[in-house]
Parts: sequence; C-alpha cells; structure tokens
Amino acid sequence: MSLHTAQHWVFDMDGTLTLAVHDFEAIKRELDIPLEQDILHHLAALPIAEAKAKHAWLLEHERELALNARPAPGAVELLRELSERGYQLGILTRNAHELALLTLQAIGVGDYFAAPDVIGRGEALPKPDPDGLLRLAQRWKVASTQLVMVGDYRFDLQCARAAGAYSVLVNLPSNPWPELVDHFAVDCNALLKQLTGQA
Repeated sequence: MSLHTAQHWVFDMDGTLTLAVHDFEAIKRELDIPLEQDILHHLAALPIAEAKAKHAWLLEHERELALNARPAPGAVELLRELSERGYQLGILTRNAHELALLTLQAIGVGDYFAAPDVIGRGEALPKPDPDGLLRLAQRWKVASTQLVMVGDYRFDLQCARAAGAYSVLVNLPSNPWPELVDHFAVDCNALLKQLTGQA
C-alpha cells in the first residue's frame, strides 16, 4: 500500500491535529511520577485509590487543554480533503475519549469523525500497543495493513509497525526515527500537498 491508495486514515490527536501544549514534565512533577516513566503505565501500576485520584486530576488538567485546543498547521484542510474523498477517518489517542471529542470540536473538525471511531485510553490499550489500530481495522472490516497511522511521536510509529499499518510522521523538522517511518512530512500542510500532487 502507498499513501496515495490509502482510504483508511487514523490520526493521533495532541501534537498531530492540534498544536502541542501538553507539558509532560510538569504533569509528572504534579503527579509525583519519575520523569523517565510513562504517565499512563505508571498510573496503571498504582493502588486503585491513588490511581483514581491521579487520573481525576489528569482528566481535569486535560479538559482545560481540550477546551483551548488550536489546530496544527494544515490539519483542518487535510481532514477536509480526506473527508471529501469519502475516506474513513479515525482517532487513536492516549487522551480520554470524552476529551478527544471536546478537542476535535474545539479545532473545528468534530464532524469528520464518528464517535465510535475516536479511540482513547479507556477504549484500548494505550499506544505503542497496537490494540486501538486493530480495533479500528476490525470495526471498518479491513486488514490492519490497509490503515495509515499519522502521528508526531515514536509511540504512534511503533503502534503502526506492530499493527502492520503504514506510518506517517508529521510536525517535526526532521525524522528522528527513520526505521519506524514509511512517510515523513514536516506538517499536515506538506502532507496535503504531497497527497494532491502539489509537492
């Protein structure tokens, strides 16, 4: 499969479709999580009461970010083009489902995604696990090799690799993970131009 024949597109959200605003180091300090550890994996290993309290704080912190989200360059235009082509569009995020829906509405692209096609940390094992991609492939009744996963971080790319999907890296000045990337574009504008033959 190539980028130009793909009709099933899955996007990371924060930092891919939105301008990156999460300060993960500050979040880890607030929640007393060692800087070298992953937030979601750390919380999953805590006693239930402590994990619940920290998840509640994280949800409220992320709600503020969701309500004030702004689209990344070219994201709205790219989604409009893919939607007009009749392609299937999904979200796979480590954020919460309800906040993903809020974020998508805030940046003006909520109408491009069916709610069940927005998969958050409560609906699937978090990336880099391929669980969410495999669930979307099953829901759409296609092989996971027919999916394109677009993201801005290593977890997105590792998730795509594990699922057998086509990986696209965006919103970085260069590609630090060439072994994981099938296609690279500096932002969604550049990706759109490549898709429409303007690049």
